[in-house]
Amino acid sequence: QPQLAESGGGSAQTGGSLRLTCEASGFTLKFYSASWFRQAPGKEREVIACMSSDSLGLHYVDSVKDRFTISRDNAKNTVWLHMQDLRPEDTAVYYCAAAFGPHILCPTTPPEYWGQGAQVTVSS
Repeated sequence: QPQLAESGGGSAQTGGSLRLTCEASGFTLKFYSASWFRQAPGKEREVIACMSSDSLGLHYVDSVKDRFTISRDNAKNTVWLHMQDLRPEDTAVYYCAAAFGPHILCPTTPPEYWGQGAQVTVSS
């Protein structure tokens, strides 16, 4: 059964770092763009980082630019989100997502696959 499995996350203090891992199984990730979303309490889910299937396209929302890094290894069917200089406002549930297509950066329609979500909590 195709799925994305997230791991990592947890708790950090302001200024700290965490890494999220998203492993795809049951499908070939290299044909999909990869994105990370997050949803803070009482807020809508927002896309924060995207990478095209060939890794040449990158997008970050302004609030995480220069602090978060999305990366992928298609041979390992894995995507990562490295987060540094964490702030309390980064506290949220983080989701990875995969959207099919070679010309997609951030998905404009619902992605084909979602991870189960990983809690990230940043304390001051």
